[in-house]
Amino acid sequence: MPDYSLSYVYVFAFFVVGAIFVTVLLTLARLVAPRKATKEKLRTYESGEEPIGQAWGRYPTHFYVFALLFVVFDVEVIFLFPWAVLFRALGAAGLVEVIVFIAILVVGLYYAWKKDALNWY
Repeated sequence: MPDYSLSYVYVFAFFVVGAIFVTVLLTLARLVAPRKATKEKLRTYESGEEPIGQAWGRYPTHFYVFALLFVVFDVEVIFLFPWAVLFRALGAAGLVEVIVFIAILVVGLYYAWKKDALNWY
């Protein structure tokens, strides 16, 4: 019978070694890196362009809603991959479940479409 508590020791040892490794590297980088702050280094940088306007401007919420919908549907589609791998083993019950799942996604997409959440103004 395998000793499962030994597995926890291995995980803890890897965690400790990883934490020490990261700490040593970050400390070494902090000691070696130059720290001379110049006017050019302290200036705001936006992809090589001079910043225009205030940084605290208002941001339209429909961009946020569009991005949130993308993330939700993207994550939902990821759930289809395990189903596709086990398609034959799941049988008819798995097929019915995925049809219900896709129907719920289509209803959500239709709702977002009717609420004009998919318009990129």
